[in-house]
Amino acid sequence: MNHGKTQPSRATDAGSTGSTGSACGAPCWVSLTSHGLEAAQRFYGAVLGWQWRPAGSGDHFRIALADSAPVAGIAVLPALRQTGVAWTPYFAVPDADQAAARARERGGTAGVGPLRLPPGRVALLSDRHGATFGIWEGELFGRWEPRRRAAPAFITLHTRDAFDAAMFYGGVLDWASDRPGSCEVEYEADEVLLRSQGHVVARIESGESDTAPDPSVRPHWQVTFLVDDVPECARAARRHGGGVLEEGEHEAVLRDPDGARFTVISAAGPRLAG
Repeated sequence: MNHGKTQPSRATDAGSTGSTGSACGAPCWVSLTSHGLEAAQRFYGAVLGWQWRPAGSGDHFRIALADSAPVAGIAVLPALRQTGVAWTPYFAVPDADQAAARARERGGTAGVGPLRLPPGRVALLSDRHGATFGIWEGELFGRWEPRRRAAPAFITLHTRDAFDAAMFYGGVLDWASDRPGSCEVEYEADEVLLRSQGHVVARIESGESDTAPDPSVRPHWQVTFLVDDVPECARAARRHGGGVLEEGEHEAVLRDPDGARFTVISAAGPRLAG
């Protein structure tokens, strides 16, 4: 059963569309670092209804498909094990080396890369408060092409100071710059909205602690997937070795068998993005 069938876009292109040269700092992908491809495919296939294909980059990667379109990835690499098991958002950049250097200049760290991963180049970084994110230089995948109205997932940064974080990411990713296609930044009470082509594509919210012992309340990027049936996704997570950390009628925070957290929200319920 396709419990997690994504709703916002009905595109069926399973290939790449466009390049990061014109995306300029927009979210362009989410990927899971995992201990095992087969187990992760079974779990997310059961919970979110995804199908799979090889990524064309060896035996360590898989692409998740919904309605035949790429929506997410799974990676199992020795170089990524130090990052732990987690869902990570990736942002499109025209030059991965330059973006990684900017992150280091602003107090962030580079955990992996930049390294070549056909059809592009990738790096895993941390911002100056410890939240992990990725950058991607190269061809963009299907539904994540930033010019489309909605993506199959939504991302939120929970951090200590939303405005300080926006300054960091803006400097690294050329937000609110005069570069063509640059994302717009909108400041509200205690959060920051990121817009691409006029549509909200990410949020940054204040309140998380840098030193909290629980990783869920330390600065982190939360990845949320739109699904048809939140309660059924929660039941499927329990049946297949995962867990339910928080559950409501329209939203739930789930954990996969390796401990990676992700959120599901009802496509028919309150929307995250504007």
